[in-house]
This record gives sequence, C-alpha cells and structure tokens, in this order.
Amino acid sequence: MIKLFRFNQLLQLTSALFREIIREPGVLFWGILFPILMSLGLGLAFTKKADVVRKIAVINTPEISVNDTSAISVFLEKTCEKNLTGSKNDYQWKYVIKDAKLGNSIFFFFRMNWDSAMVQLKRGTVNIILKDTEGATEYHFDPMNSDAELAYLKLSSVIGSGRILPEGRSDEIKPLTVTGTRYIDFLVPGLIAMGIMMSCMWGISYGIIDKRSKKLLRRLVATPMKKSHFLVALITVRLTMNLIEAVVLIIFAILAFHMTIQGSISALIILFIAGNIAFAGIAVLVSSHTSNTEVGNGLINFVVMPMMVLSGVFFSYHNFPDWSIGVIQKLPLTTLADGMRSIFNEGAGYAEVALPVLILTVTGVIFFGAGLKIFKWH
Repeated sequence: MIKLFRFNQLLQLTSALFREIIREPGVLFWGILFPILMSLGLGLAFTKKADVVRKIAVINTPEISVNDTSAISVFLEKTCEKNLTGSKNDYQWKYVIKDAKLGNSIFFFFRMNWDSAMVQLKRGTVNIILKDTEGATEYHFDPMNSDAELAYLKLSSVIGSGRILPEGRSDEIKPLTVTGTRYIDFLVPGLIAMGIMMSCMWGISYGIIDKRSKKLLRRLVATPMKKSHFLVALITVRLTMNLIEAVVLIIFAILAFHMTIQGSISALIILFIAGNIAFAGIAVLVSSHTSNTEVGNGLINFVVMPMMVLSGVFFSYHNFPDWSIGVIQKLPLTTLADGMRSIFNEGAGYAEVALPVLILTVTGVIFFGAGLKIFKWH
C-alpha cells in the first residue's frame, strides 16, 4: 500500500535542502548582514534628492477654521490656489515655489485632524504637519527626514512672512522623533517585506532552475520521492530562513534604534506567513518551465525589480504620479509592506491585516497551482 504522505521522506528532503543553503557564505551575508548594514546606513544618514512634489497636512483646529488672521489661514486662502473641483480625498490648496535652477517645488495641502495626519505621516504620504497655535505656526516633522527639512525651510519663508506675532509667541519646530514617525520605522518593515520577496524569488526560483539545468531534478524524480514533497520542502526551508533573517533584523532595529512593534505580534506572524506563501507561489510559477539560468535570471529580475522600485521599500510610493498609485498598491510587495508598517507603526491587529493576508494567500495559492500544472521536472 502506497503511503500518501511519507513524513520521514519530507523531513529528510527538508534537512538536506536546509544544509545546502547554510553552507553557502553568500546566504549569511545577503540574508542577514546586508539588510542590517542597509538599515544602519539609511537609518543614520538618509539623503535622498529633494522631491518635486510634497504633501502637507494642515490640522483642522478652530483657530484655522474661523480666524482669518492666522498665518496659515491667510497663506492658504489668499496665496495658494484653491482646489474647487476635487473630491474629499484630493488636496484643498496648491502652492508652487518656482526655481529655474533647482526646479519647481509643488506643495499640496490637505486639511485633516491630528490622528489622520499622524497616520499619513507614518505612511510617508505627507512630509509635514502644520498647526496654528494662538497665531503662531507649528511645524511637525521628522528632523532626520531630508525631504521634510527642506520642505520646512521653503514653507517657513513664505508662511506668515512679515507679520507681527503676539508677545511671547513665535513659530516653532516640533520634532517628531517618537516611534513610528522616524524614517527607520518606515524602512525596517519595507526591508523585511523585500527580504521575503528576494529570498523566495532567488532561493526558490533560481534554485529550481539551476537544479533543472544540471539534470538534478531528473535524478530526484527517478527516486521514490513524491514530487510535491520536493516543492513543499523547498518552500519550508525558505520560510525558515526568512523567519531567521527577519527576527535578526528586528532585534537589531530594537537595540540600535529603539524600534517597537506597536500592533499585534501574532497578526504580524500571520501576515509574514501569507507574504511567504504569495512569493513562494510566484517563484514556483516563474521557475516552472525554463532550464536556462540566463532566462531564469531575466524572469526573476522582471518580477522583482519593478516592485523594488515602485512598492515603497525605501521611500513612499506616493511620490509617484497619482495615476500610478492605484496600480502600485495592488502589487504583492506593496500589500505586504503596507500591512507590516501598519502593524509596526500604527498598532494594527487582525482586523486591519485580514484583507492583506487574504489577498496574499490567495495570490500564492493561485500562482502555485498554475506553476504546478505546467511544472517541467526535466
């Protein structure tokens, strides 16, 4: 009687593949050391060229709503171009600082309450929060964010210039250095999500293609091995390695930058597994047919490179044109990174990540099923 599931066989395959991976020095560097070095360098000194478009949150306080003499209110109503046709999610005001040498700086102002503004700041959607306090303007931003600092320098030169403030009042910078608003808080979840994608795509896809090109899959199929066990073992090893890499990076961020996980850790684990399922399924489909490593390299890069650039790993994808945002948000890496940031920085739990988990899991199952259907073993 043929056993439908041979646990010992699966265990031996998993153990052999795991030993094959950890014997490679490159795995330790690219999987563990490289993300740490990247987070350290970008976390301490992030100097990205100034953006052309910057989005500013304006706190909807009674002073701004009814007092036409406040600096922010006067600036928005009398200096900026008002948006009369947009929906409630569009900007309310627009201001352009023209510079023939460095290029124009376009500012979009959105009116919202404090809680919404903090969420948008954590997501990288807005650069600065403006608030009027008894006639003085408060600028809330992360001083380690070069974009926000440059935006402040430009805005402070035009908002309320030449006015006389009440005695004892002055415009003030309110540095936001609390957990969740810093650049490193934005970066680390993105690095974890990118690590899952890169590990699955190169570890699974390229590993399968390389074994097929060396005729190793043909030899494995000739053994009593169940074909499905091979793929399950490969995915299990990659999931284990990804977990180790993510834990090491999180511990480093906690020790070096005092980062905290504000949301549900169990929800984070579920989202992490869903992300692995999604990219493992994509990896199986990408590697399902070719035995040429050069073609495999091209296919893998075709999948990973656009998401690395577009999905907001290192900077907010809201910097891209508005017409592209909807497409970018549907990418698997964007879904995973946004979900992780919501748990790390916004205190999200099961309810908030239920949809991303469902989308990623279904994506992985569909791609895995399609890849398995056309999978060529030799």
